[in-house]
Amino acid sequence: MQLTVLGCAGSAPGPDLPTSGYLVEAGGVRIAVELGGGVFGALQRYCDPFRLGAVLLSHLHLDHCADFSALTTYLRHHPEPPTPAKRLPVFAPAHAPTRLANAHAASEEELATLRLADTYDFVPLRAGRFAVGDVSIDVAPMRHICEAYAFRIAVGGKSLVFTGDTVPCPELVELARGADLLLADAAWREQAGRANYLHMSGHEAGAVAAEAGVGRLVLTHVLPWSDRDGVLGDAVESFTGPVSLAEPGAVYAI
Repeated sequence: MQLTVLGCAGSAPGPDLPTSGYLVEAGGVRIAVELGGGVFGALQRYCDPFRLGAVLLSHLHLDHCADFSALTTYLRHHPEPPTPAKRLPVFAPAHAPTRLANAHAASEEELATLRLADTYDFVPLRAGRFAVGDVSIDVAPMRHICEAYAFRIAVGGKSLVFTGDTVPCPELVELARGADLLLADAAWREQAGRANYLHMSGHEAGAVAAEAGVGRLVLTHVLPWSDRDGVLGDAVESFTGPVSLAEPGAVYAI
């Protein structure tokens, strides 16, 4: 299994830093996990979009799905699409078809005739397990300000867990238990008066990694105005295993 970071900024992009997006290659399948702003351009460096086996969207805040519209334009209007045409599976919250169609259409008239189901096979997320080829994906609901999920992606005895956006919760610890790599939301340092159900701090992400007994922790979704080195240092204090900050273009062999 291989993880490539396409973008990793939290909530808003930074200079030359797209928001959330990752490419997982495992079992002969390519899976796009999140398609935040600026991610689709980066994806094309590593993968022909027509060769994606699935898209996973943990939730529908725009920093996680804004470039779904760019993917839609590419797949629907490329002059040389593969034949026969196949619909791309998209695993996302149940309201994704409506939400993503509204984001793509430029007018009510265009929205009335837009049929994303011609391009995608939308599958609503729920707690449980599904498969993409030989890759198994476990899903658990997380604690965020909207419907949100985390994923455990596994094949051949190797596993990667992506938290999506969440605060620490027992569901995340159980999903991540014993994973080889935890890709964890770590938006900021500890701070008083923080809004509930938004994100983890570096310290909290490290504590989840320690409790779950993961092999490696990679911190992502750090806000562009956060202290990145401070977030990393806080995580190191609470998790004794390998810890690193996600960077665009970073590749992790799992």
